[in-house]
Amino acid sequence: MDSMKSRVLVVDDNVRTRESIALYLEHAGYAVDFAASGPEALAAAASLRPDLIVLDLMLPGLDGLDVCRTLRARTDVPIIMVTARSTEADTLEGLRAGADDYVTKPFSPRELVARVAAVLRRMGKTTRVIELHGIRIDLSAREVHRDGSHVPMTPAELRLLEVLASSPGRAWTRTDLAERAFGHDYAALDRTIDAHVMNLRRKLERDRTKPEIIETVFGVGYRFRHA
Repeated sequence: MDSMKSRVLVVDDNVRTRESIALYLEHAGYAVDFAASGPEALAAAASLRPDLIVLDLMLPGLDGLDVCRTLRARTDVPIIMVTARSTEADTLEGLRAGADDYVTKPFSPRELVARVAAVLRRMGKTTRVIELHGIRIDLSAREVHRDGSHVPMTPAELRLLEVLASSPGRAWTRTDLAERAFGHDYAALDRTIDAHVMNLRRKLERDRTKPEIIETVFGVGYRFRHA
């Protein structure tokens, strides 16, 4: 794992849930560790010092609320609590225990990734590296490498690439891409986004006649290939 990546500890006793969350987090550029019980969570938090913890409420050994209270007494690590309990009282109990955010099951893994990013952003701990398909995007250094070779990027190209690569598999309209990359006040024409995408493909695709990284979604716009 790259030491520059934000590290997320996923605490859940369900293997499939852990693996699903990890898949999306890793594709979004995070380093992921696991714990399957309350005691494991406390030990992992102490030894790994994660940047954020995704914490299930129902855990063997020590439930999520007690884990959250114990962690909060020891550290200010951001905590997103995940639970099937969805009443307002349950939410308030989780927040009172020290959780920074609260997600109810069933949830979209993409929504959880977005919440992880939002909490880390609020805490000043943003994801710094995204690595997919031989492409390494260092958001701190504002640099991109393809198969180890530096690829020069304009600021607009880099911002657009960041948006696409941060949500692999998501189909973006040109309007949504422009708003996310450049802000709601950015008056971009479709052909402007198309030109940026064409430049990104020229720089990153091995075969520009058959794009395999930035795909066209007909009738919608573009997406960064998931896997």
